[in-house]
Amino acid sequence: MEPLVSKTEFRNAMARVCAPVNVITTNGPAGRGGFTATAMCSVTDEPPTLLVCMNRNSTQCGLFIDNRRFCVNVLSHDHRDLAGHFAGATQDMAARYAATDWVEMQSGSFAVKDAIVSLDCELAEARLLGTHHILIGRVVGIRSRSDGNALLYFDRNYVHVPTQLGSFGG
Repeated sequence: MEPLVSKTEFRNAMARVCAPVNVITTNGPAGRGGFTATAMCSVTDEPPTLLVCMNRNSTQCGLFIDNRRFCVNVLSHDHRDLAGHFAGATQDMAARYAATDWVEMQSGSFAVKDAIVSLDCELAEARLLGTHHILIGRVVGIRSRSDGNALLYFDRNYVHVPTQLGSFGG
């Protein structure tokens, strides 16, 4: 049976969906790792849970699954170069981590010091579906700042949309 939607059609459609740019980090017995992702979303607030999708062909998949922890760092528009480093422009993990300042979270994973928000997670479940692992994380800690504009990815380009600061009472 022919697929109703081709891979190319689907990719082109998803390119038209605006998403925040995140650096996902891990640190633990299996080592330190990190990658850039836009495929991240909340799952439930009771208990606080989110998911991140990671390409199964990534050499880091085993690292994230073995460490059983990760941190989602939502980047600001000032982090465009950092997003590039973690997207693979820099292969050396030490060089990726040298590109910014970090704070160690409760789980042992690292948070970008000036990220819009960092969500520290324990891996609750990992599922393989097609080309990606779906990492489901229970949020065990949060760091956030009250200013800054998120770095977004739309139409295969980084963009940012200025926001009205102070609009949320958190």
